[in-house]
Amino acid sequence: MAGVLDSVNQRTQLVGQNRLELLLFRLRGRQLYGINVFKVKEVLQCPKLSSIPNSRQVVRGVSHIRGETIPIIDLSMAIGMAGIPQEELATSFVIITEYNRKTQGFLVTGVDRIMNMNWEDILPPPKGAGKDVYLTAVTKIEDKLVEIIDVEKILAEVSPLREDVTEELKTRSAERVPGHLPVLVVDDSSVARRQIERCLTAIGMEVVTKNDGKQALNYLKEITGDGSTARDHLSLIISDVEMPEMDGYTLVTRIKENPALSGMYVMLHTSLSGVFNRAMVQKVGADDFMAKFSPDELAERVMEIIDQN
Repeated sequence: MAGVLDSVNQRTQLVGQNRLELLLFRLRGRQLYGINVFKVKEVLQCPKLSSIPNSRQVVRGVSHIRGETIPIIDLSMAIGMAGIPQEELATSFVIITEYNRKTQGFLVTGVDRIMNMNWEDILPPPKGAGKDVYLTAVTKIEDKLVEIIDVEKILAEVSPLREDVTEELKTRSAERVPGHLPVLVVDDSSVARRQIERCLTAIGMEVVTKNDGKQALNYLKEITGDGSTARDHLSLIISDVEMPEMDGYTLVTRIKENPALSGMYVMLHTSLSGVFNRAMVQKVGADDFMAKFSPDELAERVMEIIDQN
């Protein structure tokens, strides 16, 4: 598993085909969980952990890996289950990931395999699961339910990001010409949608949100059904990449091939590792890419885009 990213070039061919590869793993018990391989830097046997004074209980310690000091988060504990016992750490695994410009490890009890999947088979959590559930999606593999955890929700609780734009940017936004068209924000994570919406409303923008690419595409077709173009209704689109049913890359492809939508400015805004994204963004024809999540950077970039368009 340590060489899980050895064939990066092969995996980039999935871009725009609404496909992904899931690394399957287990926590405490037989339930399978999944994480997008593009977020995984390495999988290794749990290394020696050094404790951090006054850290959250869910952070089991830090480890020095490849010259970097990385916090190790007990994923079982993070989603409300009992943590992995100290005596089982030696036989456990750590999945080293990159989210939101930060590297962290997730402690799991077992790593299963990698599965090539279609995003159409990745579905939103069941209705009625509740707003506090730590799932962003579910799927079935060989009749077994696989749960995909909302890692952004976990990280927002373990290591909260600053969500507010600075007063200087608010002042600058107030000096701009009012009355801009809304921004469409597409993201399956409720935490990410809240963060982006809070950022944009702080600079005076109206925001429309959709939970995945399929919802967004249906909405775009609906508002342009009278013969208008998307630019008659929206300033720009900010879309996540990883989303159930239709991912962000496929959404961009569908937008750019539709004459009523193709003139729309689309920014991909993702927690996926920046190592791969530039080539992918070019491939699908997105207008811009930004790694999550810096409120000032996002606000500044949105103001620039709107002023230029």
